[in-house]
Amino acid sequence: MFDQSSIVVGLEVGTSKICAVVGELQPHGVLRILGLGQSKSNGVRKGEIVDMEQAELDIRRAVQEAEQMANVEVRSVYLAVTGGHIRGFNNCGLHIIQDPEVGVTEEDVKEVMRNARCMNLPAQEEVIHTVRQHFQVDGRGEVREPLGMSGQRLEVAVHVITGQLLRLQNSIRAVRSVHLNVEEIVFSGLASALAVLSAEEKQEGALVMDIGGGTTDYAVFAGGILRLGGVLAVGGDHLTNDLVCALKVSQSRAEQLKVDYGAAFVEDRIRGQTLDLTNDLGMPIRTVSLETLRRVMHLRLEETFELVRTHVEEAGLYDLIRAGVVLCGGCARIPQVTALAEEVFDLPVKVGRAQGINMLNPALDQPEFLTGIGLLRFAQQHRMRPVRRGFMHGLAERLRFLIQRG
Repeated sequence: MFDQSSIVVGLEVGTSKICAVVGELQPHGVLRILGLGQSKSNGVRKGEIVDMEQAELDIRRAVQEAEQMANVEVRSVYLAVTGGHIRGFNNCGLHIIQDPEVGVTEEDVKEVMRNARCMNLPAQEEVIHTVRQHFQVDGRGEVREPLGMSGQRLEVAVHVITGQLLRLQNSIRAVRSVHLNVEEIVFSGLASALAVLSAEEKQEGALVMDIGGGTTDYAVFAGGILRLGGVLAVGGDHLTNDLVCALKVSQSRAEQLKVDYGAAFVEDRIRGQTLDLTNDLGMPIRTVSLETLRRVMHLRLEETFELVRTHVEEAGLYDLIRAGVVLCGGCARIPQVTALAEEVFDLPVKVGRAQGINMLNPALDQPEFLTGIGLLRFAQQHRMRPVRRGFMHGLAERLRFLIQRG
């Protein structure tokens, strides 16, 4: 049996699947994957719950499968959140140092961070993450660690990720309904980045894109810290919907064609080729154009990459991405998708793989599971830094309190 205190669980409630990953925190910072469970997601659209009863059923199935594989009882989870309501932006905080001769203290740092979190947000919008970028003391330079520095004025620049409170509340309510506690809520794009990026890539600068069923989450790391996070309400389901319209086929048929014959480029050798569609008895009923199928996929994927590049450029971060682009999510499996991304971003691109994690089953290291795996990395980092864990824990407590009220 495992020590329950060393067990951490990540739960992703996605558009196409529910995924629960059980991990064990071992000595010397080693993270070991013990089990993974998944269930088809039937109550989620564009990363948000639309059918609470169905979502609860799917969550229960995924968690039970993970429990059986890991031979542990799951009591609480780190919950990934996404959706078009989530946004990232920069903010700053200011604090007057109480005793300039003593220099910056831990209390000064806490106070300036509290001030950075005090912002005028739209009604019902809540902070999910506040990530330190750098400090300034009396306006001098960019300081990573200001403790002990002499000065009168301490400033901090932060990147803030927010979401709509009621939508976040729906996800937590669904988890609580299956008798699980939520340790923390975590932006899905951040979780994916934590799973796939090495320390060197975070330092050099990298863009991580997780193209799921209903959303595309992205995160930029540079200088070792998160610089940008965001969500596009576009994912693999939109590829399928485009094929439904272009090929005049059903949703299920379009999905199967995408998986079996899809690619990100239209090659000369397939021009004019057709695919025979059959009925349930295997009898041919009509043909569709392979060239049209791939052209539709190319255009949608190209548009998605271009939108993310535009957002990164507008944030002034494109030139900081020296380690390249990492693709995660189910759409990272599409043939030639990395080549298309390289064409759009003009950067090296690769499919993500979990970094520095001990897996009992190597088959679990797949791009569609990286958000769940990254949640375990997030849990590991925050358990190692309990002093900095309080704000996120407080948010989860507030959300749970609101759920209990009604």
